[in-house]
Amino acid sequence: MDFSRRDLSGNKEKTEFSLRWGTSCCTISVMVNDYSNLQFFNLGRFMAEIKSTMEMVLERAARMAAGASNQESNEDLDRVGMRMAADFLNGKGTSLIDDLLKQPTDRQMAIRAGMAKTLLRNIVLPRDKDLVESGTKALQGLLELGQSAGDLSSICAEIQQLLGHYNQHKEQIKQQLETAIRGQLEQQMAKRGKAAGQVTMNPAMHPQYQEEWSRMLGDLNAQYNQALDQRKKMLQERLAP
Repeated sequence: MDFSRRDLSGNKEKTEFSLRWGTSCCTISVMVNDYSNLQFFNLGRFMAEIKSTMEMVLERAARMAAGASNQESNEDLDRVGMRMAADFLNGKGTSLIDDLLKQPTDRQMAIRAGMAKTLLRNIVLPRDKDLVESGTKALQGLLELGQSAGDLSSICAEIQQLLGHYNQHKEQIKQQLETAIRGQLEQQMAKRGKAAGQVTMNPAMHPQYQEEWSRMLGDLNAQYNQALDQRKKMLQERLAP
């Protein structure tokens, strides 16, 4: 420990004391009314107070470093869980819960949170067959992680119904739109004195078809995504708090 003293800017009433403790340094400025009487300044007590302050600073720095280390560790475990869930979805694993239970007990909660994140991200509106399959498998993985708890099973069942109804509902409104446009085309041809069977009618070629279909599909997606996100949030709160 090194201790030094110097006047500040030639001001004999203000003196700066520097204390170096290992790799740390603390600088204190004090006012001394009469520099000539500095010998009455209790240097021993002053240094003891500085030492106590430095110890508190170093302890706080150590706690902050430990907290950062724990946070980084949790993030690493989170990524481990995400990779394990991705492998499960890609067919490289058979049971998420078995893989999870093989991990040390103190690591399981953070790893399970990472698993849940990846599984939930793969539950989306099924616009094609691949999304249907990945969503179904993700729900299976979530049920395993939750060990088929009652409320969790109910939420997963609701999500499965939503995903199943989505394509049915989408097909229904598409048919309704095509029927409406086909009716307009028939009316236009009737005014021109042509029978409906004389001309091949393709509603998708109508100028308003794409515009109307985009609007209707956007509304449908918004409704289903809102319902889906609500239930996914509920699952996340239970599996990755």
